[in-house]
Amino acid sequence: MQGRWEYRSFVEAWCHGAGSPDSVCDRPLFDRFGWLELLHRFCFSDRNADIVRVAESDAQAWLFLTETGARRRSALANWYSFAFRPVFDNASDPAIKARLLAAMTHSVAKRVAHIDLYPITEDDGTLHLMMTALRDSGWSAVSRQMGINHFLDLNGRDFDAYWATRPGPLRTLVQRKGRSAPFDCTIHHDVTDSLWADYLTVYGKSWKPSEPHFPFLRALAQQQADAGTLRLGFARMDGVPVAAQLWTVQNNVALIHKLAHDIAYDAQSPGTLLSHHMFRAAIEEDLVMQIDYGTGNNRYKMDWMEAQRPLYRIDAYNLHFPVAWLPALRARISSLVAGRLTR
Repeated sequence: MQGRWEYRSFVEAWCHGAGSPDSVCDRPLFDRFGWLELLHRFCFSDRNADIVRVAESDAQAWLFLTETGARRRSALANWYSFAFRPVFDNASDPAIKARLLAAMTHSVAKRVAHIDLYPITEDDGTLHLMMTALRDSGWSAVSRQMGINHFLDLNGRDFDAYWATRPGPLRTLVQRKGRSAPFDCTIHHDVTDSLWADYLTVYGKSWKPSEPHFPFLRALAQQQADAGTLRLGFARMDGVPVAAQLWTVQNNVALIHKLAHDIAYDAQSPGTLLSHHMFRAAIEEDLVMQIDYGTGNNRYKMDWMEAQRPLYRIDAYNLHFPVAWLPALRARISSLVAGRLTR
């Protein structure tokens, strides 16, 4: 292994790292340095970052963690994150990925007793890769399903073909409400103070609980607007915003980050009509191949999506530290009893 580096801030990683993990322009949003830096700055400012980087020749890997205790680390992720995984550059060979990740888990084991990682996906190989690397490095690691991600693969369909497969009640609702509700639906690729004020107005009148990190969302919207990937949608009645949705579109994938509507207009279904408008634009104009509804098993997502994947949490305990012994035993017993231990 050519080298191993550890950083306690994104500034330090940026200054001393051999480039950033944004060097691959088609990297998924949640793997990008820009996303992770924003998330840490606005949502985890009370925690030190713990960024691990290893390199082998021109291949490198990154693991983005936060300090949640003297000997505990967690994934740099929260409810805004659709997925968490190690980030690789120039490492398409599975054997190289395994060596890089093993080096990182060995490095973290020198100083950490407990790691928890969520949300981890299985279908892209992340769950197997992480569990194998941790166990081969001497960690006692268990996984359990903690959430659901709903998504839609278009498989070459246009919007009309997709819409024809939606549940009858949804199609009828859109047709009926679309005739009677005078909403003007628009999608913006930029974000201004006025547009953001409209977003906050809608959110404040919605059913949603208090949002703890509006500055993060504003910064994300600006970042994505600058990159040309923002899709900020509104439904308005007589110029007044009554529904809003924040999407991004990148690499033929649309991500639905946030949505809300004014509950005073529930009877007119502005959120559903705006979704219909946003889905049509994503499929017909942006030509996306997949739409991802993020984390959460909300019933309404099933009307729009066709597939789902489980999201896992990994807990790994370093038995070289006595403080990890009892939690590791409890986690192992719990996993065995629940039948969720990943082998």
